[in-house]
Amino acid sequence: MSSSTTTTVLLLFILSLSTATAATSYAPTAYEILKSYDFPAGLLPTGVTGYELDRDTGKFKVFLPETCKFSIEGYDLEYKSTITGVISSGRLYKLKGISVKVLLLWLNIVEVDNKHGELQFSVGIMSANFPVEGFEESPSCGCGFDCNGANLAALVSSS
Repeated sequence: MSSSTTTTVLLLFILSLSTATAATSYAPTAYEILKSYDFPAGLLPTGVTGYELDRDTGKFKVFLPETCKFSIEGYDLEYKSTITGVISSGRLYKLKGISVKVLLLWLNIVEVDNKHGELQFSVGIMSANFPVEGFEESPSCGCGFDCNGANLAALVSSS
């Protein structure tokens, strides 16, 4: 074999190993994990940096770079940098790290159930239902779904 043929064969071998390694080391994103448990990705804001999941018990941790706050349709929400809980098909429970402002009080969202196309958010003694379709897109920290409007408002106020 000539040296150029040997080099070509060696490069092809290394590329095939790299491709095989990349294929076997793929880990789904936190958003894909949500979908696999029958939840929309939009339950989490954009920017998740990682997660841990014990598939046997359903216990999980989701990591954000920092505390994330935003408003959606009149609700102020806060996600801590670490969110924990237990996930099973159509049910998130024992949640810690997600709060919603109701009137003047910040209440912890402790459970989310997906029932018949609606997400039921529970803060303990109270709950509210919302259509699943409203959670297909992930909100952004700081501006929710109104990031362009928020940026425009900031530009107008600074000029």
